[in-house]
Amino acid sequence: MKNILSTFFFFAMLFSTFGQQPLPLKIKSENIKPLTKLVDTSLQSNLEEEILSNEVWSHLISQKKMAIGIVDLSNPEKARFARINGNYMMYAASLPKIAILLSAMDAIEKGELMETQEVKKDMRLMISKSDNAASTRMIDRVGYAKIESVMTDPQYAFYDQDKGGGLWVGKRYGGGGDTNREPLKQLSHAASVTQVCRFYYLLANGKLVNEKRSKQMLNIMENPELHHKFVNTLEVIAPSARLFRKSGSWKTYHSDSILVWGKDPNRRYILVALIDDPDGEQIIRNLVKPVEKVLKKTEI
Repeated sequence: MKNILSTFFFFAMLFSTFGQQPLPLKIKSENIKPLTKLVDTSLQSNLEEEILSNEVWSHLISQKKMAIGIVDLSNPEKARFARINGNYMMYAASLPKIAILLSAMDAIEKGELMETQEVKKDMRLMISKSDNAASTRMIDRVGYAKIESVMTDPQYAFYDQDKGGGLWVGKRYGGGGDTNREPLKQLSHAASVTQVCRFYYLLANGKLVNEKRSKQMLNIMENPELHHKFVNTLEVIAPSARLFRKSGSWKTYHSDSILVWGKDPNRRYILVALIDDPDGEQIIRNLVKPVEKVLKKTEI
C-alpha cells in the first residue's frame, strides 16, 4: 500500500509540474519571434472592440494618454500579440525599473558588478516594493551609460529611436545627481507598451541575459508586495495564479506591467498599460476583466 501511495504522489507531482509548465519556458528558438511577427488580427480586432467600447478609455486613447498591450501565452509555441498605441512612449514613473534590473543582471554576468547580499536585497526592494532609495543605489552602481547600452543593445533593442523609443532610465529616483534623458522626448523614465511586452516575452522564454539570469529576474519579480492596479483585481479573480509584476505612478501618470501564469493555460498572458489620467490607478484595475474576456473570446 505504501509503495502504491508513493507511486501515486510521484505521478501527481509530475503531472502538476507539467501542468504548471515552469518558467522560464523551454520553447524552440525558432518559435521565439519578434512581437511584430506575432500580431494576431483576431486578437487585435477583439481588443480594439472591447477597449474602445468604453467611452472614457476611447477618449484617452485618441488623446494618446492611454496605451495597452497584451501577449497571449496560452499556447507558448504560438504566442499572439495585440496593442493599442503600442509604440507611443510615455512617462512611466517606476515601471522602467525593470531596465535597471536587466542592466544589473547583465553587469553581474559580465563581472562588472559584484553580486553581494546588498545588491540582491536592493534588486528585490526595487521591484517588489518599488523602493526609490534601493533603485537609486542600483542606478549609482551600474551607471546611466550601462543602462543605455543595454536598452539600445541590438540583442534587445528595448529603446529604438526608429520605433518611437521605448524603455529608458535616465534619472535617479529621489532627486539629485546628473541626468541622462532619452533623446526623443527628453523623458527621464520612459516606456512603451510594445517594448515592455517584449521585455516580459523574452523574460518568460529565458532570453534576458541567459536562462539562469532570466530565472533569477523572474524570482525577483514574483509575488509583488504592492497590491494595487492589476494585482488588486487578479488577487480576487485568480488567487492561485503566479504574478510577476512592476508598476509605477507619479502625479497623473499610472503604469503597470504583469506576467500572469495561472494553473489554467487559458490564464497565461502578459498585460501592460500606460495611462496619463488622475483616475489611472482605477482604470488599470478595471482593465483586467475586459482583457481576460478578449483572451477568452479569441482562444486558439
